[in-house]
Amino acid sequence: MEDNTMTNKEICTELEEAWELDEDTLTADTVLDQLDAWDSMAKLSLMAVADDHGKKLTGDKIATFKTIGDIINFLA
Repeated sequence: MEDNTMTNKEICTELEEAWELDEDTLTADTVLDQLDAWDSMAKLSLMAVADDHGKKLTGDKIATFKTIGDIINFLA
């Protein structure tokens, strides 16, 4: 049986690409409010990333995310 789950690193890389950040900028411990890139466009692109993962993401759910790890847990 094939395992389709992405690693934390792969999710961080996907988010870095979506948010036009340098490689290895994000870790699970990265605090979202400390990122200059964490703006309304980043939140919209996060919704698109979640959709690509087959997950439905709402603004209310995004508001609960404090770290990249929270996003990783949601997408996993």
